[in-house]
Amino acid sequence: MFKINRRLTLVGLGAAAVLGLSACSALNTVTADAQSFGSWPASRQPGSYAFERLPSQQNAVAHTKLEEAARTALEKAGFTPAADPKQADVLVSVGARVSRQDLAPWDDPLWWRWNGSYFHWRYGPAWRPYYGRMGYAYPMDPMMERRYDREVALLMRDRKSNEPLYEARASNDGVTQGDLSLAGALFEAAMADFPQTKPEPHRVTVQLGGAPK
Repeated sequence: MFKINRRLTLVGLGAAAVLGLSACSALNTVTADAQSFGSWPASRQPGSYAFERLPSQQNAVAHTKLEEAARTALEKAGFTPAADPKQADVLVSVGARVSRQDLAPWDDPLWWRWNGSYFHWRYGPAWRPYYGRMGYAYPMDPMMERRYDREVALLMRDRKSNEPLYEARASNDGVTQGDLSLAGALFEAAMADFPQTKPEPHRVTVQLGGAPK
């Protein structure tokens, strides 16, 4: 099996770039695989937070937007933005990554994905009509089927001790890169178990603009 994996975006926690924007406003819910780690003290309340950036992220507009996407998830978990970042209870680092996979037609042993067979091309659902000079013609979709792997992550540290307290991530895939609305939903999925942790990947469904299920 051959797959071409092309990294499009890497933002935060290691590098800064632009989070890919693409329309996906038709989605009503987002399902993601979530994981969480750490040892948040049982008696500790969420408290106030401030975002923390690497030097390369200080003036990155895309990182500012990514932080905005994470705010709702943090505040639904009970955190409040600190008026003074130097007095915040926790510091939060956020990141996102989008990778593109171009699947070769021979990934499918029957070549169904690109509407062919071992011996000939055939008509099917992938053919769509368009007007040509002589009337209708039937072009075929591209052989390659693109998929995008999308992931967000956040890390919370105690500001005074610098101790890592909670790490969470969520990922899913689709036919588009996704937009900041999707990133926000993924952050909500990542924080769905807070303050509990579930290191094993598990499915979480989030309503866009709603609460995790």
